[in-house]
Amino acid sequence: MNNCSGSLPVDKQVKILRAWLSDADAVVIGAGAGLSSAAGFTYGGRRFKENFADFERAYGFHDMYSGGFYPFPSRQHFWAYWSRMIMLNRYSAPADGLYSALLRAVKDKNYFVLTTNVDHRFQIVGFDKQRLFYTQGDYGLFRCEKPCHNKTYDNYAQVKAMAEEQKDLKIPSALVPRCPVCGGYMTTNLRIDDSFVQDAGWHAACARYKNFIAQNSGKCVLFLELGVGMNTPGIIKYPFIDMTYRNKEARYACINAEDNFAPLEVEERSLCIKSDLNIIYQLV
Repeated sequence: MNNCSGSLPVDKQVKILRAWLSDADAVVIGAGAGLSSAAGFTYGGRRFKENFADFERAYGFHDMYSGGFYPFPSRQHFWAYWSRMIMLNRYSAPADGLYSALLRAVKDKNYFVLTTNVDHRFQIVGFDKQRLFYTQGDYGLFRCEKPCHNKTYDNYAQVKAMAEEQKDLKIPSALVPRCPVCGGYMTTNLRIDDSFVQDAGWHAACARYKNFIAQNSGKCVLFLELGVGMNTPGIIKYPFIDMTYRNKEARYACINAEDNFAPLEVEERSLCIKSDLNIIYQLV
């Protein structure tokens, strides 16, 4: 694999991408963690220290991602951390300019969004919920830890209460979430192991995504990949490249400071823009 369009300056690549966006019959956006990071939703550095300095002192981890895997001494401590983290990244954060700019760029197009992000940014800024597929879960959903059944539950009220009532890095025992079916413990519905629940909403979104791809087969489709790394390339990056290869009318564009490449088979119909994702503002 070679870097595509590597000889072109970024401003010319952006100009080409604007033209591709204008010409496209359909746009499929694939969004990874890099998009939220570029929008300011970083998990380390100043943002972490401003919100989790007490956890850092107590447990020694230095970013929110590491905190998510920390073996806390009790479920009261676990939920003190997670409720604060979910409130910060899912419920309290305002609408963001970068995501809003992306919406302005595609709002009049026939678009669909496939994302591995779990922070709900797309819906918060106004993307059509029927055009979104969150493959890896949502901070805003609980499910049975076992799980004993295939259903998820909105968690705003419980998370808010836990965040507000925590003290000394613990929540009251009475606030530890319990499954309404088996009475066992609840947890976040994030795809970290094989207990992830693909509920009715997940399957409906998956079906809409597949239908969108099928309905636009053979058309001029722009596969626009934003901030996708190599942790899970089989969800967005590799399928986007494969669908571009199979559809001779399709185009593939990747914006990323690091993991941006395309195979020779699709290089002539690809743009690999090695840049900060803030160039999205130039697409509007």
